[in-house]
Amino acid sequence: MKDNRILIDTSVWIAYFKENNRLFAEKVDQLLTHSEIFVPKVVLAELFQGAKSEKEISVIEAFIDAFQVIDQTKETWLEAGRLSYSMKRKGITIHLMDCYIAILALENGCRIFSLDEHFNLIKTFTKLKLVPYSLSERRGKHSPGLKKDE
Repeated sequence: MKDNRILIDTSVWIAYFKENNRLFAEKVDQLLTHSEIFVPKVVLAELFQGAKSEKEISVIEAFIDAFQVIDQTKETWLEAGRLSYSMKRKGITIHLMDCYIAILALENGCRIFSLDEHFNLIKTFTKLKLVPYSLSERRGKHSPGLKKDE
């Protein structure tokens, strides 16, 4: 797994574009500048689904040229199902889509940057690596350049 390969999850993109948080935006900007960014097609689909304007659609469409857009292999869904099954046997139920994203990250040698805590649980069942972030980064000082989520 190469440390400069980062799969950015939907939760991060939403926070990056919607929250009024300078520290968090700086962290994402640093990753965008110094890492190879991977975006699963399913994340693009989730962002399209949540878009509120044609301007937002245009920004999302620009991802296709700006980042490595990744999709499944023949084994991705099977491995995601196996992961979900293993976790469920230990009493942990995680949405299959998140298992799928974790498997995509593993297949592409990526660390995941997500604000969803359940990836910490998935990590205990796999060799998945996460991009660390702290609550202080998430709740940092506000920047007038970013739009606050309503």
